Amino acid sequence: MTATDNDTGSRPRVTLVDTSLRDGMSSVSHKFTPEQVAQVASGLDKAGIHTIEVAHGIGLGASSIQYGFAAATDPEYVRAAVEAVTAADIAVLYVPGIATLAELDAAREAGANTVRVAVHCTEADCAEQPIRWAREQGMRVMSFLMMSHKLEPAALAEQAAKLDSYGAQVIYVVDSAGALVPRGAGARVAALREAVSADLGFHAHNNLGVGIANALAAAEHGATYIDGSLRGLGASAGNAQTEVLAAAFERAGYDTGVDLFPLIDVAEYVMAPMMTEPQIVDETALVLGYAGVYSTFFHPTKRAAKKYGVRTRDILMELGRRGVIGGQEDMIIDVAAELAGRSDVASGTTVGASR
Repeated sequence: MTATDNDTGSRPRVTLVDTSLRDGMSSVSHKFTPEQVAQVASGLDKAGIHTIEVAHGIGLGASSIQYGFAAATDPEYVRAAVEAVTAADIAVLYVPGIATLAELDAAREAGANTVRVAVHCTEADCAEQPIRWAREQGMRVMSFLMMSHKLEPAALAEQAAKLDSYGAQVIYVVDSAGALVPRGAGARVAALREAVSADLGFHAHNNLGVGIANALAAAEHGATYIDGSLRGLGASAGNAQTEVLAAAFERAGYDTGVDLFPLIDVAEYVMAPMMTEPQIVDETALVLGYAGVYSTFFHPTKRAAKKYGVRTRDILMELGRRGVIGGQEDMIIDVAAELAGRSDVASGTTVGASR
């Protein structure tokens, strides 16, 4: 925002996107019911949130032994949300290699009109088919560059340019590990702003406690779509809190189009009672962000540490050293088993790792 904006009385606009019913699923073992989805979606809609993401926490088609079974199917979740709102768009997450076009089509038929195609930050070309297909079906397309901390701004912008050429209408810098700080978040968005014509978005995880600050920095450098979740619900340390984002952006001089107090009410009286535990930055979440490891490794790493009698921090630091990314969850067990046989771990010494 500039002094001119204040002088003229105009305010820059950011659109808040709520992902409580998708990313937040990871914090409740994907067990929200369609009835709960409808209740939350209705409240978000009435508060002025115009894009609400729903589905299994990992995205369409992820309900499985590997990722955890959800309480309902993705079309059932979509349908429940669609029937509960009057103005909001309902979005789903599509991860190539997990979801299929048939599953996306089923979600579209259930009423989803927005798809968020998520790829690792070095693999934009994997998004071409679903982006082009979704545009042909008349869906709005957002695309995620996950684990964006792993690429420097210029290289990330090159990947974003591919997504732009495929037809993505919003391109996101996604801090999947919660590893970015404001300077890095802002620099990446600024680089994308120079490289693409699409609108830009930012998705923050809060592992280092700077999710809100990162979102503000992203907006200052050109992001106009900002993700959040009620009460910060989400993988590992969770996301930037939607209700806090609304308040912080208003204080910073932005127009979100959101009615703050009804939004707070949804967080306080609808979402909070559904949570199985508070969303906090504990040791595992903090080290996950510091090591730059994918947020959904949070629970599997805790389970592996308990099984093999090693520290979660040692597993995470080693995974970070190896550059493991989303989809390589099997490496958690491999690393835990290896560390269990190492004397430096058995004696209680933390295993160091370069990032």
